[in-house]
Amino acid sequence: MPGLIGKKIGMTSIFDGDGKNFPCTVIELGPCVVTQLKSNDVDGYEAVQIGFGEKKNAISPASGHAAKANTTAKSKYVEFREFGTPVSLGEVLTVAMFAEGEFVDIVGQSKGKGFQGVVRRHGFSGVGESTHGQHNRGRAPGSIGAGSDPSRVFKGMRMGGRMGNDRVKIQNLQILKVDAEKNLLVVKGSIPGAKQSLVIVER
Repeated sequence: MPGLIGKKIGMTSIFDGDGKNFPCTVIELGPCVVTQLKSNDVDGYEAVQIGFGEKKNAISPASGHAAKANTTAKSKYVEFREFGTPVSLGEVLTVAMFAEGEFVDIVGQSKGKGFQGVVRRHGFSGVGESTHGQHNRGRAPGSIGAGSDPSRVFKGMRMGGRMGNDRVKIQNLQILKVDAEKNLLVVKGSIPGAKQSLVIVER
């Protein structure tokens, strides 16, 4: 399998043999259950669907879907188109499929910042000096376009707006430690998302 679903626990640090301190993130990865095997004949494409976490108060269709794999309804499902090694329906996938020193990509939902102005969202410095009557323009965006021509604002203009809460992928993070007993994966550096948020770890 190219990846698993997990949950971000938080950040810590690890010392190596030379005494260097590395910031790292702890992820509860798996166990994940293969809940569906999609085929060209039935679904029009080939993919493997895996589930993670227990769904509380699951509705009947969700429970029936999971029952085909002899498991319970899951809170998160992810499909992988390219899965390499064959898997079977109902198979349990654990963090043991990853090895220390391996490099992975991690997908998560970044923290939402709400509506932010141009200074925080795009790094603008404001209009500038506070002299010459500019008493309240410190964090203003300034001009956004000409008046007569083109008489409109171009698409993509950097302005204030919603910031964060986006799907973010961080690539090439090194695995520092794998704890198969506790289903924990420790990767070097930070990953997107708040604590307890769901993430996808891909090879």
